[in-house]
Amino acid sequence: MAASGSSVSLKLLIDKKTQKVIFAEAEKPFVDFLFHLMSLPLGTVIKLVSQKGAMVGSLGNLYSSIKNISQTYLQPNLNRDVLLNPKIATPSFNVPLLLAAGGGASQAKKFYVCTGSNGYACGRRSISEDPKAICPNCRSYISSEASYVAPVKADCSSRDNESGGGFVKGVVTYMVTDDLKVMTQSTISTITIMNDFNIKDFGSVEEKDVRVGVDEGLKLLKAALHTDSVLTAVFLGE
Repeated sequence: MAASGSSVSLKLLIDKKTQKVIFAEAEKPFVDFLFHLMSLPLGTVIKLVSQKGAMVGSLGNLYSSIKNISQTYLQPNLNRDVLLNPKIATPSFNVPLLLAAGGGASQAKKFYVCTGSNGYACGRRSISEDPKAICPNCRSYISSEASYVAPVKADCSSRDNESGGGFVKGVVTYMVTDDLKVMTQSTISTITIMNDFNIKDFGSVEEKDVRVGVDEGLKLLKAALHTDSVLTAVFLGE
């Protein structure tokens, strides 16, 4: 599987009789994408899956309620973006696909400091990400934007450069089952999965090459919330 721009390729093995995906042969970029999903805050997940239609269940209503409630009824030091557009806890590590759609991981950080009630720095020099936060020392707003200096990244080893960052190494091919179990590909794991599907010969199996871009990434995320036949639902139109 190779990455190309904002898409990656994936090889599906399909049971021709049931028209179900048995597993997908995947390389590093796709597995990095799947692992990256686990780092997305709930607010980001709802925002992403709602881009392609109404959110199934009640979480979409909760998200809309936070978005639409009047600021009059919110605490004065609350920035609703903390709930609607939360920061991703885990760094992106050059993970493809959803970053372009979500935008949250690429946003520049902003921090604010307290300048005191008379424009002079107060003793504690309190820091916040919310310009409406109140300094616990002098009770003035922590609203003076500070210059953020990103940490210097250490030089990557040649091994890291070969793996391309991300979460997993790129030296092997991975197997991803229909319900998103991820394992390294081996003869034993292949036979085990084939037995689970009661497949006796490879004549009943067909291959299908697909490309996974931003649209498919969003579909995979949404399907993962509703079914354990994720690959079948997205690529075979279950």
